Amino acid sequence: MGMGALQTGLMTVVEFLELPEPKEGHIELHHGEVITMPPPKWGHTQIQARLQTLLQKMLGDTFAVRVEMPFRPAPEHEVWVADVGCVSTERDAETAADEYLQGAPELAIEVLSPSNTVDEINDKMIICMANGCNSFWTVDQKRNIVSVTQGAVTTHYDVQATIVIASPYMEVKVAEIFA
Repeated sequence: MGMGALQTGLMTVVEFLELPEPKEGHIELHHGEVITMPPPKWGHTQIQARLQTLLQKMLGDTFAVRVEMPFRPAPEHEVWVADVGCVSTERDAETAADEYLQGAPELAIEVLSPSNTVDEINDKMIICMANGCNSFWTVDQKRNIVSVTQGAVTTHYDVQATIVIASPYMEVKVAEIFA
């Protein structure tokens, strides 16, 4: 855009892809608006790494588990990053190196940051669940609780609990996430 040009309307994914990378953190496109995400704090990255290790051990060759997984939950105006995402090896193989995953990962995990609002997390969960996500987890390190949404049901697990998911089958001890 030239000097003084006024951007009206929502930013498209094509326009978003032309933006320069920020010096720190990363940018996402939420409902046609560019959002700058600050780099995560150390505890946040420790939980992401633990989740990646636990899930990869359990899901083995059937799923790719990634930290900071970029995806497009909807065809236009959305480019998001899941703190931890799991996608089937088929979807992983179908996604070109210079593309974003189309639709939400089958398992999307958000590790709460102090800046997250309830509205923002609910919005992410609703849109992910409507676009291919089977299970959406919210990890609250302040309260040591993991909230797991599957279908229309959200279950809250404390550190004594074990999260059991039917498809893909997995058992995760909550204590191991916060260890």
